[in-house]
Amino acid sequence: MSFGDPNNPYGQQQQGGQPGYGYPQQAPQGVPQQGYGYPQAPPVPGGYGYPGGPESMPGGVKAARIMLYVLGGFQVIGAIVMIVGGAWLSDQLSDAESSYGSSSSQDVANLSMGIFVVLGIVTLGIALWAILTAAKFSSGGNGIRISAIVYGSFVTLFSVISLLTTNIFALISIALGIMVIVFCAKQDGAQWFQRPRH
Repeated sequence: MSFGDPNNPYGQQQQGGQPGYGYPQQAPQGVPQQGYGYPQAPPVPGGYGYPGGPESMPGGVKAARIMLYVLGGFQVIGAIVMIVGGAWLSDQLSDAESSYGSSSSQDVANLSMGIFVVLGIVTLGIALWAILTAAKFSSGGNGIRISAIVYGSFVTLFSVISLLTTNIFALISIALGIMVIVFCAKQDGAQWFQRPRH
């Protein structure tokens, strides 16, 4: 075999012949270049799984947002009831002190009022957490999604504890908390919160 033989794989390439082994050759200018593997489909703007992400809020995310508003509203009402109930209980114990002349009743009244006020303020803070998280669903990123999931877990846990004390209304909070977690953890929820912001 000679080096000039066109069938010799070690010979020199002829000009204009077939490309040799190795990396793909450069395509002529103006012709799109294909790499290895299957041809790539062009991304659909705003489609799921593509860099654009969804353009409108998915139904599950909208439902989770409404549930957060509902849970937050219930907790605001609960906080008001706690504070008003604490004040009422304190008045009742103060009346008992004046009737029976016991000074320990005033201490108990002050303590109970303080406990109810603190519980009311904590509940109000948790309610604001839900409402502010829901308000950020349109513009917030993945941190808002995580906040909603943590809040749903928190509500579910404490509702289960409340259910053990025969509070039947805790079933509503358990159902709403679980649905918030599920809707925010689903793939379309993750894509909504992780979409690029303009």
